[in-house]
Amino acid sequence: MELLDVMRTTGAVREFTDQSVSDEVLFRVLDAARFAPSGGNVQGWRLVVVKDPAQRRALRDLYLPGWYDYLAMTMAGLRPWSPVNDKQAEAEAMGGAAALARQAAEGPGGFAEHLDQVPVLLVLFADLGALAAVDRDSPRYSFAGGASIYPFAWNVLLAGREEGLGGVITTMPIRCEAEVKALFGAPDQLALAAVIALGHPVRQPRRLTRATVESFTTIDRLDGESFPGPPA
Repeated sequence: MELLDVMRTTGAVREFTDQSVSDEVLFRVLDAARFAPSGGNVQGWRLVVVKDPAQRRALRDLYLPGWYDYLAMTMAGLRPWSPVNDKQAEAEAMGGAAALARQAAEGPGGFAEHLDQVPVLLVLFADLGALAAVDRDSPRYSFAGGASIYPFAWNVLLAGREEGLGGVITTMPIRCEAEVKALFGAPDQLALAAVIALGHPVRQPRRLTRATVESFTTIDRLDGESFPGPPA
């Protein structure tokens, strides 16, 4: 596929066919993804390909509590775990998570409940010693270190698209980071960055819908004039 087509059609895919993904295909995906940029070219990512059924089920079970909390906060009109949220409002909203879990247990379930059945499960860790987190000492929420990790995760999805695959990057298991690290034998210096699911999509992705450039780009200042698009 052409690069721009890949970029414009690589969305979050959570429904997969039963078709397996061979190790050969997965290796090609990772071999392409490794060219992602990172601070100082340190490449501080570590990846686990989860194949063992028991490990997969354990990961799914660690995923679910955060997922139901997420749903409960969303239903209450909150952006889950936003750094600017009112924590009391979050706590009250999460009081409904148990009911959502019971409801899900009675139905067929979706991506979260069947996470262990995804064709490819990748657990992505970040080596904290490799991150130049320039905002580490800032009084606000720190995110700069992720710039050396998440481009790799995105490259996995882009390379997967080239192979006819779809997938999604999810950070939900970070809610149970200590347990996930123990499950996969991660030392203290590694932090859980994401879980990536890949497979053959039930429906092929189409052109995505996104906000226009003019809606988020201004000239010289944030309150400056909108950066104009090409003439009509």
